[in-house]
Amino acid sequence: MNSTEIEKGINHIYKNDKYLAKIIEKSEPCSITPKRNHYDMLLRSIIGQQLSIYSAAAIHNKFLNHFGKKAVPEKIVETPHDRLRSLGLSNAKVKYIKDLSEKVMAGEIKFKGLGKKQDEEIIEYLIKVKGIGTWTVHMFLIFTLGRLNVLPVGDLGIKRAAFNVYGLKKLPDERRISKISRENRWNPYNSVASWYLWKSLEL
Repeated sequence: MNSTEIEKGINHIYKNDKYLAKIIEKSEPCSITPKRNHYDMLLRSIIGQQLSIYSAAAIHNKFLNHFGKKAVPEKIVETPHDRLRSLGLSNAKVKYIKDLSEKVMAGEIKFKGLGKKQDEEIIEYLIKVKGIGTWTVHMFLIFTLGRLNVLPVGDLGIKRAAFNVYGLKKLPDERRISKISRENRWNPYNSVASWYLWKSLEL
């Protein structure tokens, strides 16, 4: 995946979706860049669940500062529950990041070669971890692996943006988001369309 492919995606969405075309004209170019540290990115996704972008970033920074900018599974497993709670994590999220860390240490979750798997295979593989559901894996596919054709139908930001951009009468459900994607021919660049929907919330 490279900048040329993203540019093709931007042009594809611009040509097929007159509503998102207006967002594209007002916004900076889509930037979806693969990340190398898969473990760190999954931690960040868990920490950010059901939080605003700003709250999630603040807690994640506090979390990283505690671990000296580098959180490794062994350190997280040995850190007391209450200490992790003091960093801004809920009880549930402490359990989730410890479960992820334990599974990585035990070899139940391996990141080497993960990027070669299909999206559905990766979803099935990662949801074995407590607290990781389809939404979390969708974020991982887009923002860590750089997959350009992921449609996070369950994301609240996507639903709010679609409500505004398409002038809907009520907040859309997952089926309606999928329908909007089909009607505006987002495929094979659903991630790019989603990126611009998120961006629309900032304009």
